[in-house]
Amino acid sequence: MIVGIPTETSAGERRVAVTPEVTATLSGIGLEVVVEAGAGAEAGFPDDEYGARGAALVGRDEVFSRADIVLQVRTAAASTAGAADLAALKEGQTVIGFAEPLDAGEALDQLAATGATVLSMELMPRITRAQSMDALSSMATLAGYRAVLLAALELPRIFPLLMTAAGTLAPARALVIGAGVAGLQAIATARRLGARVSGYDVRPAVREQVESLGADFVDLGLDTDDSEDSGGYAKAQSEDFYRRQQEALGKVVAEHEVVITTAAIPGKKAPVLITEEMLAGMGPHSVIVDLAAERGGNCAVTRAGETVTHDGVHVLGPVNLPAAVPYHASQMYGQNISTFLQHLVEDGQLKLDMEDEITSGTLVARGGEIVHPRVLEARGQAPAAPEGGGE
Repeated sequence: MIVGIPTETSAGERRVAVTPEVTATLSGIGLEVVVEAGAGAEAGFPDDEYGARGAALVGRDEVFSRADIVLQVRTAAASTAGAADLAALKEGQTVIGFAEPLDAGEALDQLAATGATVLSMELMPRITRAQSMDALSSMATLAGYRAVLLAALELPRIFPLLMTAAGTLAPARALVIGAGVAGLQAIATARRLGARVSGYDVRPAVREQVESLGADFVDLGLDTDDSEDSGGYAKAQSEDFYRRQQEALGKVVAEHEVVITTAAIPGKKAPVLITEEMLAGMGPHSVIVDLAAERGGNCAVTRAGETVTHDGVHVLGPVNLPAAVPYHASQMYGQNISTFLQHLVEDGQLKLDMEDEITSGTLVARGGEIVHPRVLEARGQAPAAPEGGGE
């Protein structure tokens, strides 16, 4: 079978789905690899490195025409330029990548209508044997790191405590809201830069992780027993809960110069945790980096892709932060997607075993239709009868 790696064309996207090192891995399991010339250039992987690892360098049209399996960072359903790829896809091909299955709407319908089999990296189940395939966690790690650097550059003071002949400089106080993968990496990075860090999460189970990184855990005294779903993600709460959470958070936010928010609910609009009134209580030139900007934002004034100044507070709404560090983002993503592909390939052929939790959990579309129960439920559609056997 032939695996194709096209250049990513979505606006601002600098990652590549497969690095030269991963190319060699795929060749080792009996797959032929074709890479669009220049696909890895933006991420720091030149064509000759792919060629040296056994990949054939071809034009974009040839990637799609020859490939049995197309590996992408952003599939047509998740790309700002995805429509251009739809005509190149055909029935019987398999597409693997980020597909934004719970948010893509018509774009996902169009991708499914090509007849291609679509597997979404976002839907990777959070189970032990799928950890090495968890691309969302890989990218969240980089987003959390990068968010702290953005805050440090925007803040008109330094992060660490310094005792100098000119006097003592107090450390910056940073609050990280949401202690998932991105939040924990933000805590760790802010600590390494020398800030005094606090962390808050609606899930009390993460307290130990926050404290293990040297941060103080913020307990708002709210009832949060039903705050986590079976996949380890935060669950959506009632409007009354969010109101009480905002009231309690207001005092905490006012005590910090830097706030990084990461709270997101898969498939839903991000909860607003920081209101305009809370911004008024923060010190001048304080900084908020809202990692939920693409889902509407955790701050009431966040605008995706922009920096907003409100009551003297700078609110950053960065999008696609992993693409800002494309070398390591591609390295991590490439390992995730290649490990997933190795799970799906047997004797050089793709085998989709629908009894396998990883396969069934990521299969979004097949035979021209959307088939994933969770995606159908989010659309208000009833899932079809379970499918058995393999392919």
